[in-house]
Amino acid sequence: MTLDFYLTSLIVVLIPGTGVLYTISYGLFKGPGASTIAAFGCTLGIIPHIIISLLGITAVLQGTPIYFQTFKLLGVLYLFYLAWGIWHSGGILDIGQPDSKIKLKRVCINGFLINILNPKLSIFFLAFLPQFVTKEVESHLNQMIIMSIVFMALTFGVFVIYGVAASKVNLYISNSPTVIKWIQRFFAVAFASFGLKLMLLI
Repeated sequence: MTLDFYLTSLIVVLIPGTGVLYTISYGLFKGPGASTIAAFGCTLGIIPHIIISLLGITAVLQGTPIYFQTFKLLGVLYLFYLAWGIWHSGGILDIGQPDSKIKLKRVCINGFLINILNPKLSIFFLAFLPQFVTKEVESHLNQMIIMSIVFMALTFGVFVIYGVAASKVNLYISNSPTVIKWIQRFFAVAFASFGLKLMLLI
């Protein structure tokens, strides 16, 4: 693997997306532990896309519009569902009450679903990984698997940092219902915006 691969991967991971937003939301409202679980779930959600890309199924999906459009539509609907859940405290993402208990398993599963229902990840890996395969290696597949693992490690590490950093703000917002309300709405609108952006690509 080259330095270019590490730098490019790091830049891609640092760019805020749905996974980053999800992790930060739990860091803000539930602390570093919950945000780390959220980051772990988002990272796990990358695995199916890597497998799909390595098997070349992405090309098949792109060649069969109805399957690919259906996959994207599911992702759009789930993002809207998350937005609704945040806007209405008590929904699927009950992050509005800092002192309330949460089910970490659900946090992980939601993070997994956020990334697994993002079809752009499969396309990204299909186009991204081959660019950094070197001719000198004996097995290109093994090299791509190793690069995928490195990418996942970078993703988890960066997401954890985002979440822990966000958790530092928790003390300043936990005693202000008004601030909590407006931050909730910000995240709800942000998730809805990601969903709308994905919908426009359908």
